[in-house]
Amino acid sequence: MLELRKVRRSGSSGPERAQGICLPFILLLLMFTPSVDSSWWYIGALGARVICDNIPGLVNKQRQLCQRHPDLMQSIGEGAKEWIHECQHQFQHHRWNCSTLERDHTVFGRVMLRSSREAAFVYAISSAGVVYALTRACSLGELKSCGCDTHKRGRAHDELGDFDWGGCSDNVNYGIKFAKAFVDARERMVKDARALMNLHNNRCGRMAVKRFMKLECKCHGVSGSCALRTCWLAMSDFRRTGDYLRKKYNMAVEVTMNQDGTGFMAAGRNFKGTTKNELVYVENSPDYCLMDRTAGSLGTAGRVCNKSSKGMDGCEVMCCGRGYDTTRVKRVTKCECRFKWCCSVECQDCEDTVDVHTCKPHKRPDWLDLT
Repeated sequence: MLELRKVRRSGSSGPERAQGICLPFILLLLMFTPSVDSSWWYIGALGARVICDNIPGLVNKQRQLCQRHPDLMQSIGEGAKEWIHECQHQFQHHRWNCSTLERDHTVFGRVMLRSSREAAFVYAISSAGVVYALTRACSLGELKSCGCDTHKRGRAHDELGDFDWGGCSDNVNYGIKFAKAFVDARERMVKDARALMNLHNNRCGRMAVKRFMKLECKCHGVSGSCALRTCWLAMSDFRRTGDYLRKKYNMAVEVTMNQDGTGFMAAGRNFKGTTKNELVYVENSPDYCLMDRTAGSLGTAGRVCNKSSKGMDGCEVMCCGRGYDTTRVKRVTKCECRFKWCCSVECQDCEDTVDVHTCKPHKRPDWLDLT
């Protein structure tokens, strides 16, 4: 754990606050701004307090599934924390960093109103998170409606030779089936480009979990030899799914709905492939440089950046050319650790001074950032 203590700060101060004359303008702006629907994603914030009638954002089909399977909702709630954490890991060095809004039923706020590639990723990773959480709970025996995958029986073959199916194969097909029914329920009530986009990306997320199923085996024989093997299918770590969907985000395809409203076609003429296994989006993303309440952008003012990096986390890119402030801080870390018999580790506190760089705010008044 790092302890940071401020010593000296360089750089300009923040912009002055707008005067009271701007208040009527701001109120009118907020009155005529469309609201964001609540989402089932908020289940993750409820913890053990999941009560189906009190969960904001559920449509009737989702509420019915919740009432029939309250134990599954507990697993989905725990899984929501995991996929949100994974989203924030994947985008921690980007202008949009998958930030959530505390005690907000929409979880991500207005940024999800735009049919952008960020929305595409969130829908995919959330759908994958439901599959992963339910499949894991099945194998752990935490759910009444499912258990291990019993379809894996008899003998099979891989590059190492023959093996017997046994153990407890993860029941990923059950997780996919329930995730499809629960997560897709809202989108199936509407027939527009955004609903089609969400359904497509939900499916990509579900299939991403199945893509990384791996064979695990136990050896039987004299002295642990693998003359006989018993094997089962298990999910890989969720990080692999997150890494895969992050790459799909980078290659996401801009699409338009076809004339009969049943599918997509790529907006760019140069795209010659199929969108079946790609994330798709309809609208371009904002640049996320400035605070923009209508777009849901929090801006990058105050974000920590890497002075020496030329990538997305670099100060030039992260700060959108506004420059950065430098704070000199004292960092206290554990050092010179020694094992003491028996059985503890003793460390000293070592202190050094480092520079932390943070993006400067925009120079214009705060109230203009609302437009």
